Amino acid sequence: MRRQFSALHVAILCLGIGVLYVPIVVLIGYSFNASPMVNVWGGFSTIWYSRLLHHQNLLDSALLSLEVAMCAASIAVVLGTLAAIALVRFARFPGRFLLSAMVTAPLVMPEVITGIALLLLFVSLLHTFSWPHRGFFTIVFAHATFCIAYVTVTVQSRLHGADQSLEEAAMDLGAGPGRAFIDITLPLIAPAIISGWLLSFTLSLDDLVSSSFMAGPSTNTLPMLIYSKVKLGLSPVINALATLIIVAVGAGVICAGWMMRRAEARHELEMHEAERLNAAPRVPDLRERVPRAVRSPS
Repeated sequence: MRRQFSALHVAILCLGIGVLYVPIVVLIGYSFNASPMVNVWGGFSTIWYSRLLHHQNLLDSALLSLEVAMCAASIAVVLGTLAAIALVRFARFPGRFLLSAMVTAPLVMPEVITGIALLLLFVSLLHTFSWPHRGFFTIVFAHATFCIAYVTVTVQSRLHGADQSLEEAAMDLGAGPGRAFIDITLPLIAPAIISGWLLSFTLSLDDLVSSSFMAGPSTNTLPMLIYSKVKLGLSPVINALATLIIVAVGAGVICAGWMMRRAEARHELEMHEAERLNAAPRVPDLRERVPRAVRSPS
């Protein structure tokens, strides 16, 4: 029995979508505002996009945030995927419970506590070994620390649903464990890996708390710069930069979704083709009906 949507359901749905997306639409609209006041409409203009090109401090912070997010997401994908494989494919090994607890801890740990702990760690290392100085490396390390947990959970759920017999069949046909993983398992978990990378990239690009603890005197990420400017009043230039980031991230999400959908469709097509071939009746070989003496004349 199909349930019909009532007016209340539609109203709740519209309210939820409005709360999520109306502020983004307003921000994009005010990026084309001619007035220097961010909340007063003064006509349509693209002047703030041209001024953005001459705002070197803002561009440097945006570039730093993008570099940090890409590095942290890549590190988190590699380590998180390896942790997910270890937790799913190896049922029992020494330290499995400890690894599982350490992976999931950043999900429930307050970010302030994580930031203070990492700050004390790097300060101790700096006093002992004179390295590392707070800056790009420490921010990447802090972001990768909590992004690993999200990648591990995402890839782990995908590995639980993957058919391990396909990998075993590949090894039975002569492929090594590494080759079987690259040819069979990796394409199956590729959508989860891409999703984990995008999620980690977004979390790192948006992070403020950990970056505030890990940043050095001359290091400012984009969230830190925007937060410092909020106290003095926002400039429409920030609206223009935010609009460009929204467009870039939206395009990346659309491309990644298209690639994942294409991979899923290809995988389903291959599975249907394999099932069709297995269900097809086997055509007997005519040579099997000929006696050996006839096929091999003396």
